[in-house]
Amino acid sequence: MAVAGRNFQPPKGMRDFYPQDMAVRRYLEGVWRRTAINHGFEEVEGPTFENIELYTHKSGPGIVSEIFGVFSGKDEAELAQLKALGRAPFALRPEFTPTLARMIAARADSLPKPIKWFAIPTMFRAERPQRGRLREHVQWNVDCVGEQSSQADAEVIAAAISALEALGLQSIDITIKLNHRELVAGGIRSSGVSDDNIEQAMALLDKRAKLPEAAFLAQCSALPFDFERFAASMVNRIDAINSAQRLREKERSASQSIEGMEPLPALIESLASLDALRWCAFDYSVVRGLAYYTGTVFEIHEATGADRAIAGGGRYDNLIESFDGPSLPACGFGMGDVVLSLVLHDKGLLPEDVYMNPLRPHAFVIAADDDAAAKLPGLVAQLRRAGFHVRHSYKSTRNVGKLLSEAGRCRALTAIILGKDLHENKVDFKDLESGEQRAIALDEIEATLRMSIDRGR
Repeated sequence: MAVAGRNFQPPKGMRDFYPQDMAVRRYLEGVWRRTAINHGFEEVEGPTFENIELYTHKSGPGIVSEIFGVFSGKDEAELAQLKALGRAPFALRPEFTPTLARMIAARADSLPKPIKWFAIPTMFRAERPQRGRLREHVQWNVDCVGEQSSQADAEVIAAAISALEALGLQSIDITIKLNHRELVAGGIRSSGVSDDNIEQAMALLDKRAKLPEAAFLAQCSALPFDFERFAASMVNRIDAINSAQRLREKERSASQSIEGMEPLPALIESLASLDALRWCAFDYSVVRGLAYYTGTVFEIHEATGADRAIAGGGRYDNLIESFDGPSLPACGFGMGDVVLSLVLHDKGLLPEDVYMNPLRPHAFVIAADDDAAAKLPGLVAQLRRAGFHVRHSYKSTRNVGKLLSEAGRCRALTAIILGKDLHENKVDFKDLESGEQRAIALDEIEATLRMSIDRGR
């Protein structure tokens, strides 16, 4: 009696990448990698899982509920810790910054400053999947460590902008929402919160989007924290910043008299010098866990606000030191592939020819008769050794028309047809874009193929 097989599906919130899906992913990663290198960043990578304390050190014990625990069933010490503490000793990485901080702290003295690193790791979050947020995603991390000036903040933002431009997005499509820790602290103080409660107020602001409005206001009252007064104060501060952006000296001087405004004119000028300012707008609602960040914070959104943030980051000047490294200023961001892909699809910026073109075969080799079929494997191997992307049919047919159709379906640039002229050391070379076909000598195939590829670029 036959036993019915199980219909296995990928775990909830995880993804299968079929060839076209993988092509999109590699296209995004290629843009990210080229952009980062062009901006002077070097690529690094770290472990897929780390000691769980690495994450609780940075984010607190609450992070435990958001991570996938990892342990070995063959390691008695790990099993004992799992039983004793009720959690695994390791965790799949939910973010890359703690790994980066650990790596830099370990070799900080030998690394040239500033340290400009990027990574494209896979991240994992144990949370409820929804549009724009899965349990697994690929993320582009870009960080500059060891540079205190606002130029570092502007440079990481400019790198993000360059990648978005390379993907076809423009400043009218995207808003980079900026804020600053000192600006928010000034607004909180103006609402009557004591210095002892500023960090609590910041943490509450960071949770605002996740709380019902009534629950948020109730927690504000318990501090006490007059949120309406704070919001009005921040609107005035944002208006002052907008004046400072116009760089009129009188208005800049006036804006600098407002608490928290002091660092902002330099940031504005740095962004303007890199032609990044037109993408940016100050927004007091962007907080991003200010217990972690120490200065500039930002989020990158699609202009209509229809989706979650495409990217987010800021300055974190105390993190390296907290990992027993030296005191080093730092700033950076993370940009995930999930929301970015949704935005690009919605705007029609991911047509198949964009991400599949680099994967097109340079040539499809066809055997028109049995004698040619015997010669085909050797020619295919020769061309592949020469660096060409070459395919051929696995079908037994010698019908050239059918084989040319197969070449077209795999979107090959050219077809090399081995036929009756092979005994004269000649083949038919067909450009599948123009339809032009001509006979060439066997020893001319590589040069002809290179010329055809160059014309198609």
